Amino acid sequence: MPQTTSKSLVSLINTSLKPELSRRQFLRRLGVGASASLLASQSIAQSLAIDITDHESAQLTKDDLPAASIDANPSLVANTKATSAPSQCLNPSIETRLFASSNVGANEVRNQLALQRMACAGFKIQNPEITERQYLRFAGTDSQRASDLQNIASGAIAAPKLLLGVRGGYGAMRILPSIDWRTLGSIMAERATVLVGFSDVTAIQCALLAQGKMSSLAGPMLYSEFGKTNPDQVSCRQFAQALSNPKLTIEVNSAALTSEQLPVIFADNSSQTITGTIWGGNLSVVSALAGSPYLPRIDGGIVFLEDVGEQTYRIERMLYDLYLAGVFKGQQAIVFGALTGTGEDSYDPRYDVAVVIRQLHELTGLPIYNGMSFGHISQKSSFPLGATCQISANTAGGYQLSFADYPTIKAEAINVEGFWQQA
Repeated sequence: MPQTTSKSLVSLINTSLKPELSRRQFLRRLGVGASASLLASQSIAQSLAIDITDHESAQLTKDDLPAASIDANPSLVANTKATSAPSQCLNPSIETRLFASSNVGANEVRNQLALQRMACAGFKIQNPEITERQYLRFAGTDSQRASDLQNIASGAIAAPKLLLGVRGGYGAMRILPSIDWRTLGSIMAERATVLVGFSDVTAIQCALLAQGKMSSLAGPMLYSEFGKTNPDQVSCRQFAQALSNPKLTIEVNSAALTSEQLPVIFADNSSQTITGTIWGGNLSVVSALAGSPYLPRIDGGIVFLEDVGEQTYRIERMLYDLYLAGVFKGQQAIVFGALTGTGEDSYDPRYDVAVVIRQLHELTGLPIYNGMSFGHISQKSSFPLGATCQISANTAGGYQLSFADYPTIKAEAINVEGFWQQA
């Protein structure tokens, strides 16, 4: 793929940054090939305040907006490239189907690169053609998008070992009533199918757990991660680990991803051990499901929440939505992942995420665990939703999450380095 030189790229930026151009139009004008050269100039990247590597689609959505990226750190980029020597691709053997429940992945080059990488990593994708679908802003009509999952529930298509989301954005809620979740969950449990996604796919994961009693994996998606110019190797390795390790553990020793103004554990008794079913996902989606039959009602559960690009008052309002709907009743704890891109409150900068979470603790009386490494960020740790989770304090002053009772894939069938192979 040809690369734009730094000099010509600066010229392009200067001519593109006009008042009449929206941020989306500017990114479209830059095009796919500009990303690497742009990020080579730290001053340009800082002046734009975006990670172009993650914006190769003309349609920007939440799953395109990480607040922290490995590509924005020159030393990490250098280390990544140094370890990106070509590796031998595996003969793909893991039966995999895609589901496109939300936004269209409009960049076909990016789609094809992601498909090639998945094959190199050992995943035999049976329906790559769905990446070409589009209806309005969505990855197909409601009927088409629902069929990705309903055809499995009806028996028209055999359940694969992996169901991988294409991308997030918006649209999954539109198809929830069109899927027989109870039957789908039963079939997936019998086949030990792993469904993977996050962001808008939270709606799919919540419905699957609420009505189908089936777990899923919070993890990276086809277009959103594996189609990047330089996929985040940490996220890819953690994804493979979560797919293949039946006794996954995650250590958290800092609250910074949630808020630097919070302790890692916000509880009356920080040494307690809690065991329950972990559920949740993107806060915007979870709060939108409140009062619907698609939101899990789990006794003694552990609620996980993350979000990006939401102002502090909106985060608090969504948490109040859940509180007033009684969602936190009967839960044992709340775990926060990354709450990024919140900005500063225009009325009072003291009103921040830390204030909101302290208020939530007072309202619910629940222990709150901060800083889990998942959300709209790079270097995220995939983990199962709907699985048994044990939270315990560790010796570093943080906490450990240990997971059990979820389906996995044999590690030897996965070629991890395939996830970031260059075309």
